[in-house]
Amino acid sequence: MDRKKRIIPCLDVKDGRLVKGVNFKNLKVLGDPVKAAKYYRDAGADEIVFLDITATSSGKGVLLDLVRDTVKVLDIPLTIGGGIRSIDDIRNVLNMGASKVSISSAALENPEFVAEASAKFGREKIVVAIDAKSKVSQYGWYVYAIGGSKNTNIDVLSWAKKIESLGAGEILLTSMDRDGTRDGYDIELTKAVTDVVNIPVIASGGAGNIKDFYDVIVEAGADAVLAASLFHSREIEIRELKDYLRSKNIPVY
Repeated sequence: MDRKKRIIPCLDVKDGRLVKGVNFKNLKVLGDPVKAAKYYRDAGADEIVFLDITATSSGKGVLLDLVRDTVKVLDIPLTIGGGIRSIDDIRNVLNMGASKVSISSAALENPEFVAEASAKFGREKIVVAIDAKSKVSQYGWYVYAIGGSKNTNIDVLSWAKKIESLGAGEILLTSMDRDGTRDGYDIELTKAVTDVVNIPVIASGGAGNIKDFYDVIVEAGADAVLAASLFHSREIEIRELKDYLRSKNIPVY
């Protein structure tokens, strides 16, 4: 456990507003994402992820105004996901000052997009998001696309290995089964992915208490932990979480 573990709040955005749901549904508006980003920077977050959760399904582009306004209040890395479909989209977002982009549906439609993006901008700039859901009748997980609305019937572990080989710098792995439930991260899913790739894996979906963060790092090998509900509700403060992890000999920033 040499690498320091990152604590990453996730800001789900719809129509420019901060929202949160359960299992990718029943979205509630929580407020201004720029103000939330500034709050988390001040609270000790290591990075922030913005996901425009309806950009792909609605056919909208990236909210560049929101990126620009957010970058102004941050001095920590910002990852932008949702609606990233082309090299120009990536260039525009990075030129606005974002540190990374998160690609999902566009990578599934054209896997070579990952290779092209990695070659052009550097693999450290390219995150590939995997929205994973359990297979109903057999062991394993399928990858879902378009904001979790479409089953691709692609096996998660096969896809994780493929995107690593194509040049993804890290994987943002979300358990759709656990998203917003506060039942804990999906340890089995996360460990299955970390076991087959060598790039960092960000665990997402299901954090319910402070021990859940420790468990997914130690038991599943996550390089970073991402959460939304617990942080938005202020039930856990990031500095409190970092102090807890340090007390458990987990290296954090």
